[in-house]
Amino acid sequence: MTTERTRRPGPTVRTRVSEHRGEDRIDREDRLITEEPLEIRVRVGRLEPRRAWVTMRTPGHDFELAAGWLVNEGITTPAGLTQVAYCTDEDLNPEQEFNVVTVSVTGAADLPHRHVAASAGSSACGVCGKDSVSEALVTRAAAPWAGARPSADVVRRLPDALRERQSLFTKTGGVHAAGLADADGTLLVVREDVGRHNAVDKVVGARVLAGDDPAAACLVLSGRVGFELVQKAAASGIGSIVAVGAPTSLAARLAEEAGIALWGFTSPGRSVSYC
Repeated sequence: MTTERTRRPGPTVRTRVSEHRGEDRIDREDRLITEEPLEIRVRVGRLEPRRAWVTMRTPGHDFELAAGWLVNEGITTPAGLTQVAYCTDEDLNPEQEFNVVTVSVTGAADLPHRHVAASAGSSACGVCGKDSVSEALVTRAAAPWAGARPSADVVRRLPDALRERQSLFTKTGGVHAAGLADADGTLLVVREDVGRHNAVDKVVGARVLAGDDPAAACLVLSGRVGFELVQKAAASGIGSIVAVGAPTSLAARLAEEAGIALWGFTSPGRSVSYC
């Protein structure tokens, strides 16, 4: 006897729309970016898994997202990851089957206070101001980047290079992207997600699960730069950030204190250096 398994959700879903142009109406099919919750559980040794975080994400590269998030939050190191798998608890209903990931780790630190209780991911880091910067630097898992960084000419080319690999954005227009690049502007890995912080966790997780160092010369972002994105870059040892949009004041402050070169408003003809 076989049991039909739930179909894994894809990154986009079809929908019917009516497009209005002046007096004309066009009925057609469109695509929306998929938004689903992902629960990340952490198992230390043989202990029962603990719920660490719940975030809204675009399905796909879920294991990379979980691994990258744990490393960027300083909960474990790349070497401490032993297994990543979808949860197989019998009490999960079919809709949850591919929305719960368990990460097994060794030598993990206690979950930070803001992750002890289940909560939803957001753009907020849970602390603010001077304390935010100090905490981010104290919990930094990687050494500051000591290698070459992209020049201003390379920086201005990076957003277009990232855009060429944003296939989900081309289909839906509703997704963020992040990429890791070397100092010459070669993109090493690109991921897309409905959450900009998830996209960053996915590119870091992709490197970690491939056995590569998540540190890189540059993190390229399709939107603005918030504090939490600089925090993740610092945790992974990234040397610079190039963004299409603007940084926030706290993001610029953390980048300066962490020794990360920060570029905003980047296009082929212009980019602004903040530190």
